[in-house]
Amino acid sequence: MAPMTSQDALDRVLVIIPTYNEAQNIESITTRLRRAVPHAHILVADDNSPDGTGAIADRLAADDDHIHVMHRKGKEGLGAAYLAGFHWGLDNGYGVLVSHDADGSHQPEELPRLLAAIDAGADMVKGSRWVKGGSVVNWPKTRELISKGGSLWTRLWLGIPVKDATGGFNAYRAGTLRGISLDEVASAGYCFQIDLVWRALKNGFRVVEVPIEFVEREFGDSKMSRNIVVEALIRTTLWGVEHRIGQVLRAVRRLAGRRAA
Repeated sequence: MAPMTSQDALDRVLVIIPTYNEAQNIESITTRLRRAVPHAHILVADDNSPDGTGAIADRLAADDDHIHVMHRKGKEGLGAAYLAGFHWGLDNGYGVLVSHDADGSHQPEELPRLLAAIDAGADMVKGSRWVKGGSVVNWPKTRELISKGGSLWTRLWLGIPVKDATGGFNAYRAGTLRGISLDEVASAGYCFQIDLVWRALKNGFRVVEVPIEFVEREFGDSKMSRNIVVEALIRTTLWGVEHRIGQVLRAVRRLAGRRAA
């Protein structure tokens, strides 16, 4: 098989939407995505929602061959749902895979700008609330502080240039996902997003941020919890300690090598 060109990749786009109790949102968000990027396919990864989200997704898929549904056995977390969706997309030959919320916080109308950045050469594109031109709508100050603080904490510990490390509206080339050892990812929530961008940067992939407007959901309940935030802080700190120790050890080895010479 001939290597996939950049245009081939953009012609094979899969938007992955994890769902749990999103019956009020799933039809609207899929309709907007189909309108914004008509050639893109959508995979709804439903964690056995008790409110009937999976059944609604099945009805949408029956009427539209660009919509697919993955029924998962239960609520296993955002990270697990995305990983399952990534593996499904890679197995089915998609060239660009997009992570996207079900609740309208990520606006489908902004997806073309993420895909344009992929077309321009990026390996991973993050829709960013905290770069120039990015914004949030209807967020309490406490949540804005948590998000900005989490990204700042990540930059300080890991030494990465990404301003919105926790953002979940992202586009990846298939080669990027294949190159970052997805089977080793065990994070969830905020930490899952940090884990993926950290792996991409460590493996030499080009990560680009484009500004987005993030809108607080109108319907349903947020899946954000204190446990998710705590997990992100703990894991990021541990990764940061390991990273900094590694930097010190490498510097010591270089110094010892120069002295020996």
